[in-house]
This record gives sequence, structure tokens and C-alpha cells, in this order.
Amino acid sequence: MLDKSVMILHTVARQPCNLGELCDVTGLPRATAHRLAVGLEVHQLVARDEAGRWIPGPTLGRLAATARDTVREAALMVLPRLQESTGESVQLYRREGADRVCIAAVEPPTGLRDTVPEGTRLPMSAGSAAKVLAAWSDPDTLRSLLADAAYSERSLAEIRRRGWAQSVAERAAGVASISAPVRDASGAVVAAVSVSGPVDRMGRRPGDRLSTDLVAAADAISARLKAPAQI
Repeated sequence: MLDKSVMILHTVARQPCNLGELCDVTGLPRATAHRLAVGLEVHQLVARDEAGRWIPGPTLGRLAATARDTVREAALMVLPRLQESTGESVQLYRREGADRVCIAAVEPPTGLRDTVPEGTRLPMSAGSAAKVLAAWSDPDTLRSLLADAAYSERSLAEIRRRGWAQSVAERAAGVASISAPVRDASGAVVAAVSVSGPVDRMGRRPGDRLSTDLVAAADAISARLKAPAQI
């Protein structure tokens, strides 16, 4: 049963699957595949997308986050200050295939929030963090992402020039966000740091007010990654 469950996890990690697709790929009997997938869903090792297909669940992200993650550790030294200076929710995202995963988050202590728990998987098709992670992707990855994206090569070129991205009501109605790239010691973009909150509070051009604080936070995280002894 363990081997079959692991096979299901690998299968849904490659692409979302309904029951029929899961059986076709794994070769498992329908009853067995359903029983194991539902069991994994109970423990949040798999979840369902809007179409009812199984996808990797938030527990996988939380388990991965418990291992030493220098990017996450560096961010957690900076994100609380960013949250205080902006008054909004802040997150750190990493791209995993066609998804972005929240690997760190800090929420305001009170008031209306845009809560994205650690381990949450969101599509790379929309949202300011998705744009940042796409903008600095390799050409092959970028081509695959653009097929289903709300952004274009032209808009990503502007993001690379400006150094940050913003979105309004792309990921969820009534939510605005702004994101900037985090770079490792080699200069490669390894994550996106974001500030998000209600459009009524963030405005329809959140970059006008928040880009300075956000880019400073992204640079601070990147600086820590270039000097690991400071983490």
C-alpha cells in the first residue's frame, strides 16, 4: 500500500488527475486508486483543485518546510519588519513546476487579512508572485507557463526592467498584491517576496505606495543569502 500511495503522490505532482486519469497513469484498479487517494486527502497529502482533480496537498509543503531551508530562514529574519512597515500580509513563494508554493508567511495581528498559509500551492497563471517567478524563468519553462497565463512576454520584460510586479483581483476577487525577486549568491532568482491585502486598502496601483519597502526587503533577504553566516 505504501508503494502505491507514493506512486499516486508522484503522479499528481506531475499533473492534476481525476480518478480515471489516475488509474490510467498508475495502472491501479479504480477502487484501490480511489481508496488510497481519499486516504491521502484526509491527511492533506493530496487536495482537490477547482475541477475536482487531485493535486499535491499542503502537508507536503509543510513537511518540506521543516527541513533546513536557507531561503526561508533568511526571509523569516526580514518578513516581520516588512509586515510592520506595510501593515499587510506578507509571503514568500517558490516555484514548483506549474505552481508556486508559499514557504513563509507573516500576517497582521489584527484586522482584515489576505491569509495564505505556509504550504499553500497556487497556480503560476496569475498574481504578482507568479509574474516575478515567471519573469526570471528559463526560456523553456517560460514558454510552458505562458500557454495558460494572464501575463505576456512583453509584460514580463517590463517587470524585469522595473524590478517588481503588481496585480489586482487576479488570484482572488478583491485582493491586490505586489512582489519582488529574491536572489541567491549566484544572482539567480530563487523566490518571490510579496505583500498582499484587500484592494480597498492596497489600491489599484499598490506599487506606487509599497514598492520601495518591498524591494528593500527583497534585497535584504538576498543579502543574507549571499552571506550565509548572517542567517
